[in-house]
Amino acid sequence: MNSFVQVDPVSVYSLEKLIAETRRIARDYRNATGKPLGGVSGEIAQFDACKELDLEPVSPGTQGGYDAVGRGKRAGKKIQIKGRVIFDEEKSGQRIGQLKLDQAWDSVVLVLMDENFEPFEIYEADRDEIVAAQQASHSRRAKRGAMSVAKFKAISQLVWTREFGEEDDVWDNQSGN
Repeated sequence: MNSFVQVDPVSVYSLEKLIAETRRIARDYRNATGKPLGGVSGEIAQFDACKELDLEPVSPGTQGGYDAVGRGKRAGKKIQIKGRVIFDEEKSGQRIGQLKLDQAWDSVVLVLMDENFEPFEIYEADRDEIVAAQQASHSRRAKRGAMSVAKFKAISQLVWTREFGEEDDVWDNQSGN
């Protein structure tokens, strides 16, 4: 009879160490193949957003169109989390993942990462701002919940930076503060 002991991987490695290793593997994979390692940036973005913005991730498979629930100053807010790795800042037309406009959520957080899959900026936009921008657009992509990184940055607030962390007095793209 063959028996084995199951080991909880989180008890062997901290989640932070696993994410650090995932960043390294994703970077090395892209350097070796020229292609991104699918699905990884979203997972890393969720980890970073929860850590930096005091969010509680929802259980896998939770229905509702959101990835985390806020704590602290975002208490109770249902938040979609999107991530985008910026390999070339000169390249235009970069898009974020499709927004789930038909689901119940309060805001969307966009984690921007550098070529090492490390976060450098996090933006947040409330549902009303996103819906208004989508309705104002005449693009079929926008009607399906697609949005460019540039558009998202224009309608959102910068809520975290690598240099300064989370700021109480955030920079607002709309008012120029």
